[in-house]
Amino acid sequence: MLDFSFLNQFRPIDWNKTLSGFDINDPQVTGYLHPAYAASLAEFGTPRLLDHSLGWILEREIPGTRIRDAMGCYPLFACQNWSRLPDDLSELESDLVSLALVTDPFGDYSLEDLQACFPDRLLAFKEHFVVDFGAPESMSKHHRYYAQRARAAVEVEAIANGPGVLDEWIRLHANLSSRYGLTGIKAFSASSFGQQLNIPGVVILRAHQAGETVGAHIWYVQQQIAYSHLAALSERGYELMASYALYAYALEYFSDRVRLMDLGGSAGLGLNESRGNGLIRFKRGWANTTRTAYFCGKILNQKRYHELLGSSGALEDQYFPAYRAGEFIRD
Repeated sequence: MLDFSFLNQFRPIDWNKTLSGFDINDPQVTGYLHPAYAASLAEFGTPRLLDHSLGWILEREIPGTRIRDAMGCYPLFACQNWSRLPDDLSELESDLVSLALVTDPFGDYSLEDLQACFPDRLLAFKEHFVVDFGAPESMSKHHRYYAQRARAAVEVEAIANGPGVLDEWIRLHANLSSRYGLTGIKAFSASSFGQQLNIPGVVILRAHQAGETVGAHIWYVQQQIAYSHLAALSERGYELMASYALYAYALEYFSDRVRLMDLGGSAGLGLNESRGNGLIRFKRGWANTTRTAYFCGKILNQKRYHELLGSSGALEDQYFPAYRAGEFIRD
């Protein structure tokens, strides 16, 4: 059993009660499904288990009030039983104002299921680039060339001891955050990474040259899918184009371990357009298919929601929840 006691520095949580009925030792409960992933985000909200679907959300106090709403864990909401999500949403109506989340693109749901669950906001948020190992490879000639060049310059290895590379990872990610102005939940924190590198299903790929770590890539494996979580490089890593070596190695590493690789989508809200376009081109060059992640929003308490909307002066159709308009663009 993982130790969740560190969470008490943020907000008291009775984890024995929270995890009641949740099989933490289930070998299928890894990566974003694992309670330790929600725990790693506890400084951004109180983790709450949805009893029926067995997914995790983060409850948050609404600024200037004593009431709360919730968001899915960043970057994706995953659960074990999508068919029971409507039951969870009904139970949330008694104590939360709204819920917003981005779906796992491989979740067991249909678009009609999401429309029924989230009548207030449903948008095709991002196309995730995917490698399906059961389909023909489609790596671009451009990527093949630069992967060969990068792998001649750096060595890549899979790391079994996540905590052992924590300091190196924090240094690399600090460079990423500085380059692109990441703050808030998108920047995570040293404390959150301390948990994330130890979650069941984690795979860490490390690129190094002459003993110096120049890049790393964190993946989560769950239910025969490898999800790209985060990648970061040092300035030397950018010069060596180490990202090509990391992705090429990942394709080889996961080819006989999973069915699918989710490379993620474009850069998120608030990041510059050139970076978003560059990421799209980069990820498209490895992928042979795509899957859609949806942004979903549900008003759980209509009266409270519209009271908050009126006091904020926000426009209802511009953001969800409207009373938090622009919070992640500001991050």
